[in-house]
Amino acid sequence: MKHIDEVKINSLINIKSSEKEIDEILEKTKSLKRLSIVDSAKLMTVSNAKDLKKIYDAAAFVKNEIYGKRVVLFVPLYISNLCFNSCLYCGFSVQNNLIERKKLTIAEIISQTEFLLKKGHKRILLVSGEMQSSKENINYYVEAINAVYSAQINGNKIKRVNINVAPMDVESFKKLKFAGIGTYQIFQETYHDETYRKLHISGTKADPDNRLDAIDNAFKAGIDDVGIGPLLGLYDYRFEILALLMHIEYLETTYSIGPHTISVPRIEPALGSKYTENIQHAVSDEDFKKIVAVLRLSVPYTGIILSTRENSHIRDELLDLGVSQISAASSVTPGGYNDNSLKHNDSKKSQFALSDMRSLEEITASLISKNYIPSFCAACYRRNRTGENFMNLAKPGDIKPFCELNALLTLKEYLLDFASPKTKELGYELINKCKKNLNKPDITSLEKFFENIDKGIRDEYV
Repeated sequence: MKHIDEVKINSLINIKSSEKEIDEILEKTKSLKRLSIVDSAKLMTVSNAKDLKKIYDAAAFVKNEIYGKRVVLFVPLYISNLCFNSCLYCGFSVQNNLIERKKLTIAEIISQTEFLLKKGHKRILLVSGEMQSSKENINYYVEAINAVYSAQINGNKIKRVNINVAPMDVESFKKLKFAGIGTYQIFQETYHDETYRKLHISGTKADPDNRLDAIDNAFKAGIDDVGIGPLLGLYDYRFEILALLMHIEYLETTYSIGPHTISVPRIEPALGSKYTENIQHAVSDEDFKKIVAVLRLSVPYTGIILSTRENSHIRDELLDLGVSQISAASSVTPGGYNDNSLKHNDSKKSQFALSDMRSLEEITASLISKNYIPSFCAACYRRNRTGENFMNLAKPGDIKPFCELNALLTLKEYLLDFASPKTKELGYELINKCKKNLNKPDITSLEKFFENIDKGIRDEYV
C-alpha cells in the first residue's frame, strides 16, 4: 500500500519505553509540535495506569491550548445506500440482500434538510454509497449539495456541507469544490494491505491505493480541507494508528497540509454482515481512550471526530481526552430523519447500528453542563482558514480565539431560536462564565454581535 511502510510499523508496535522516556515525550507535547512516529509508538504501548493518566492529562492540556472548550456539532445526511462495492463489514455491501435500497430524490433531500434545520442543525456531512457510474455519482452529489444549501426554515440555512463519498478523479473533485463543500472526508478503513484486500471483495474499493489516492486528487483539485481515519476493529489498532500517522507525514511533506479532521469510528454491527458479529480486533474502551489521547498529542492541530456509534458515556469521557467534534441526533439511513427517527432507526436501510440516541438539545445541554461550548460554527470555511492557512493558525494554537468567539455566537443563536427554557438558562450562565476569560476587545466585539443576534441578525462570525 502506497506511503505505508509495514516493516517499519511492525518494528515499532511492541516498542518498550521507560517512565522517564514517556515523561520526556509528554514534555515535548507542551510545545504543540507533532510527535515523531517513534514517539507516538512509545505512547501507544503504555498500559500502566500511572503513565496512562499522564498521557490523558497531556492530551487535555493540548486540546485546550488549541481549541479551548468549544465542541463542534454536526449531523450526517445519508442520501443513498446504493453501492456496487462488496465490503464484508458494511451494511451497504452490494451482496447484502437484506437491506432495502434507497436513493433520495432532490425533493427528499430538501425535506430532510428542512427537518434538520427545524432542530437547530447548521452543519451537515453528506454521505452516500458508491453508485455504478462515476459521472452519475458526481452529478448527483452536486445536485444534493445545491439542494441542501437551498433549504431554509425561518431564515435558517445550513452553513456548510462536508461530504463523505467514494474516490473520484481530479475533474470531479473540482466540481465538488465549485459546489461549495467544506471538508472532503474519506476513510482508508484499514491501512493493513492484506486485511484490506480480504475485506474488500469487489468494486473500485477493492483497490487500496485508489482509495489512498483520493486525498491526493482532492488536493490537486483545490480542495485543501480533508478528513481521514481508519475503521477501528478491522486490524490491530496499534498498526492502524501508526499507519495513519505515516499517511499524515506523507501529506504534510507533499502538500504542506495535514488532515483538518481525523475520525475514530469503531466497527459496529450491521444487518447482513456476519463479519461484524465477531470482531477479531475489537478495541476496548480503555484502548479507545488511549488512541484518542495519543492522536491528540501526535497531531495536535487536527479536529478529532466522534460519531453516535459510541454511547453517551464514552463520548462524554473522550471530550476530555481530545475529541473536538461530534455528530448529534444522527441517522445512518437515507430518508431516516423524522419525528421517530431517534427511537426507530430503520436497520433495514442503515449502514450500521448507533448507540447515542440523544436529541440535539439533550446533547447541547449535556455539553453546557460540563462547561463545553456547543459550536455550530463554519467560519473557517468562509474566512479562508482552510488548508495551509488553517495549519498556520492551528499548529501554534492561534485558532483558539476564533473558535471560542464563534462558538459563543452560534450558541447564542441556538439558545434564542431552538432551546428550551432550561437549556437557555444553562446556556446563558455558561456564556457569562466564558466572557470573564475574554480580553476587553473580544468582550466588546462579542457584545456587539450579541446585540445583532437579539435584533434577528444571524450567521455573523469572526
